[in-house]
Formats: sequence, structure tokens, C-alpha cells
Amino acid sequence: MSKRSKRHTNDEDGIVYSTNPGATFGDLFADLRGEDNDSQDFTLEVHISKKGRAGKIATLVMGHPGTEDEVKSLAKDLRSHCGVGGSVKDGEILLQGAVRDKVMAYLEDHGYKTKRVGG
Repeated sequence: MSKRSKRHTNDEDGIVYSTNPGATFGDLFADLRGEDNDSQDFTLEVHISKKGRAGKIATLVMGHPGTEDEVKSLAKDLRSHCGVGGSVKDGEILLQGAVRDKVMAYLEDHGYKTKRVGG
């Protein structure tokens, strides 16, 4: 058996307590799920970087406040649109190659605010 105490966790039943009598689960966690985040409420930064990649150029998209699934979905769409490989790590989308202009055009066409960062 694990030495970890289960006294403070309630993972098995997923019950959430609130002192607000009219609160619902959806109201309490809408911010955490990213439902209140419109694409207009934040700005995505689009970087070009060679650091730590053996001199190869990569395009980074940072600043998406949504859930991990939303970021992965956006990354998949960007990889498909640009025809490149890439990944998602720590909420950052990494795309292989210098495709910043294509990425910014795609994001702006889909209602995101973008900011060009770096050279």
C-alpha cells in the first residue's frame, strides 16, 4: 500500500463543495476549462527560434490559455495547414521550420489575435 495519505484527497468520488447555495459544477470550473476564453481575450505570440535545436529553425506559438486538448487540437490544425511536423510541450506549440507568416495568417483568419516576437 502507498505511504501517501489519502486523508486530504477526494479523487474517487469527484465531489466538489461550495458555500454558494446556487453554485453548479459548470459555474465553478468554467474558467479552468477555458469556456470563458474567447479567441479575442488573449494574444498568441509567434516566435522563430534556433535555440537548443542544433541550429535548426522552429516556429513557436505561445500564450494559449485553453486546456491541453484545445492546444493540441490547434497544433494539429497548424501542422496540417503548414505541412510541417511539430509537437506540444508545456502549453507551447512547436512547428518545424520558419512558417511564422503562414501560422499568423491562419490564426488571424480563425479569429485569434497574434503578435510577432523576435527577428
